[in-house]
Amino acid sequence: MPGSTAPAPVTIIGAGLGGLTLARVLHVHGIPATVHEAEASPAARSQGGMLDIHDHNGQLALRAAGLLEQFRAIVLEGREAMRVLGRDGSVLLDRPDDGTGARPEAQRGEIRALLLDSLPAGIVRWDRKATGARSLGDGRHEVSFADGSTVTTDLLVGADGAWSRVRPLLTDTVPEYFGRVFVETYLYDAGERHPASARAVGDGSMLALAPGKGIQTHREKGGTLHTYVALTEPLEWFDAIDFDDAQAAAARIAREFEGWAPELTALITRSDTAPLARPLFSLPVGTRWERVPGVTLLGDAAHLAAPNGEGANLAMLDGAELGRALAARPDDVEAALAGYEEAMFARGAEAAADGNELHDLMFGEDAPRGLLSAFAGER
Repeated sequence: MPGSTAPAPVTIIGAGLGGLTLARVLHVHGIPATVHEAEASPAARSQGGMLDIHDHNGQLALRAAGLLEQFRAIVLEGREAMRVLGRDGSVLLDRPDDGTGARPEAQRGEIRALLLDSLPAGIVRWDRKATGARSLGDGRHEVSFADGSTVTTDLLVGADGAWSRVRPLLTDTVPEYFGRVFVETYLYDAGERHPASARAVGDGSMLALAPGKGIQTHREKGGTLHTYVALTEPLEWFDAIDFDDAQAAAARIAREFEGWAPELTALITRSDTAPLARPLFSLPVGTRWERVPGVTLLGDAAHLAAPNGEGANLAMLDGAELGRALAARPDDVEAALAGYEEAMFARGAEAAADGNELHDLMFGEDAPRGLLSAFAGER
């Protein structure tokens, strides 16, 4: 805290990409940190699909962490290709991977493993589900865990996502339903087992859009086609679907795309996994708080927004920038946190506003024409 010359030890809640990037940058600068993660182990669950890591945020974070070259070794070549299809399967836009590496794609799980492997053993404490946090005064905080234990810290960082247990220390603002759900499906070994769908998707990502709905698919490793089916409906609409009955749920979701090309609807009906509904939530654009000594947030905990390709990148940049700020001001942690937060508020608000605009282009009344027009304006 102010007046101290030793690096403040940092307690990080959440071992996602943002929290791990923070831990790595702190480690590079010799600042001690501990990361508490609810999952029981690194392999406790699937870490999701592909991420495009942007040259203006995510790659900057990896450079600050000293991991950019290692990241390049796990990039999947050619996955920056993108196409937009009509509901009849016709190709409306086809952009090959331009080879610039501005938005290279890699598996989220492999990026997380890269960060974990860069940290000394013992920094990440697994099976530590935070249940709440409270102020002890003078900038100190206590975090409670599901196993009944607690930890007290002089510097607490909430990197614990949408439903952060740390956020209430700073603001009463809570996420609200965005009005849209992504239903997740997978087709494995698609080139052999689902060749028509594989041809439709192409080498990278594919979007087939209509007002209020769409099919969004990415080609991942091993011929996997990972799809998010977007539907704009109240949560109650999805509550009426029995997702425990995978076949019936897939059929019900596919009915919303009646008349679409069979190679597109097969991405729903032929899924090798049970359809999984992922409701989208967001914090109000521009969410911020007054400086509270000894605590801050990063990533979705700070600026949760509807998916727009920026979430992981922003979380990593938040982690890197917070780590660099603390390293630069070890004698005045509060000044470091204040400077970090002002920059983080601005970039989070800008990205959320851009994301809302993107969702309007993708799922608005003139979809997909709005998105195609936006792409045309870039050229």
